[in-house]
Amino acid sequence: MRDVRGYEERNPETMRQLTSGYPRFVVHPFARRLADHFTANTPALRGSPADGRGPHTLWLTSSPRMARALAACLDSTTPGQTSAVEIISRDGLHGVSHPPSPELYGRAKTFLQNIGGFLSSREAEDHLVGLGLLPGRHPEETFAGDATAEIRRVLRRGLPEAGDEDLLLANCGMNAIYAAFRASAEIQAERGRTVWLQLGWLYLDTIAVLKKYTRTPGDYVYVRDPLDTEGIRRIFTRHGDRIAGVVAELPTNPLIETPDVAELVRLCREHGAHLLIDPSVVSVFSLDVLSRCDAVVASLTKYTASDGDLTAGVAAINPAGRDAAALRRKIAEELEPVYPRDLARLAAQIGDTAEVLARIQVNTTRVAQFLEQHPKVRDVYWPLQPASQENYLKIARGPHAIGGMISFTLRGPMEPFYDRLRLPKGPSFGMKTTLICPFMYLAHYDLVTTAAGIAELAASRLDPDLLRLCCGTEPAEEITGAIAEALE
Repeated sequence: MRDVRGYEERNPETMRQLTSGYPRFVVHPFARRLADHFTANTPALRGSPADGRGPHTLWLTSSPRMARALAACLDSTTPGQTSAVEIISRDGLHGVSHPPSPELYGRAKTFLQNIGGFLSSREAEDHLVGLGLLPGRHPEETFAGDATAEIRRVLRRGLPEAGDEDLLLANCGMNAIYAAFRASAEIQAERGRTVWLQLGWLYLDTIAVLKKYTRTPGDYVYVRDPLDTEGIRRIFTRHGDRIAGVVAELPTNPLIETPDVAELVRLCREHGAHLLIDPSVVSVFSLDVLSRCDAVVASLTKYTASDGDLTAGVAAINPAGRDAAALRRKIAEELEPVYPRDLARLAAQIGDTAEVLARIQVNTTRVAQFLEQHPKVRDVYWPLQPASQENYLKIARGPHAIGGMISFTLRGPMEPFYDRLRLPKGPSFGMKTTLICPFMYLAHYDLVTTAAGIAELAASRLDPDLLRLCCGTEPAEEITGAIAEALE
């Protein structure tokens, strides 16, 4: 936990040890090295010791469009003034530079994190090899044929209603979510619909996208309890034909709750609202939801890329849904492309998804039952928790289609348990490797460290010491044994 706090507080001792991390939060070493190379070899970016200017910060982006969007986000100059922010385009690379500035640095990093705009590590690697700064590519298994076709072929097992034209691939899950939200919001705004409902506590960047890109603060409506069906009905009645859409994670992250989806679908259709569903917590293969919504948006980083070595996402259009043609066109315009080597790597792994999921899901059931029976564990949240099990099973592809996520709290202090626990620790999930993290500390450190933040979490029934465990494919006894040992 000392290291978790050190990371969040940017303690130099901790940060010196951190060489890499989840790529929307920690810029990949290849991307950093490539940016440093161009900064050192571009006079305008090197700075001038004579006048005290240090080297500019260079952000390499996933496309020229993303570079333009980042520049627009950072450029706060008034008309007639010269902007200190510059768009860089060189040797097939695109990015944005700005003078040394903690404020600009923070804004740029948050912008690219929220919507998935960072340069792919494989693309950075290819440039470094071309420049002679690396001896060659890292060896790995890739798919030799049409990678996009292979990915779509496997995805149709979980999204059978979709044709190839309905399966739109993105460079990460957050970019798929952002693109679908922006496309839907644009369509609905033309009808005077600008209100968006966030159903329950969602992943932090999804919350950020909703808060930042709704028209006004009043157009963002947070529904605290996704299981309060009557409360959801009242919200639809109150806002009427101003509701543009609903963003729902099925189940939610991190409390893993499932609302009454049939009633949610009925309300959206009755009121003309779009329904965007993100099943990333359990995977697109575990739930039958595309026919129930207008678009499924999901991370393919989880479960389908189970080695944990790439990011990707998908926006799947319900071809029979409202505004299908317009959504298909507008989402495609918003999505960031997947680098070809990332596609080839994903295509090499995605065929193993069914087997990987099956092994993970057996472990999830065993570990959840172990936790529920342990006297030192207070609350256990998973897809089959009693409060929403019935709702979940109505949309699950089978009684065992539950993914790998379990959240839980302890009756005693969390920190000694976490420090003793001999399991891999990290913030992602859907990998062959089990991962556990103090989720609220990594996702919402600003809330767990202030009285107001803790009160806000409490209002959403979130314990700051909540632990999020994501089962891998190891023997279940290894996972439960490590937990039991740490709880002694």
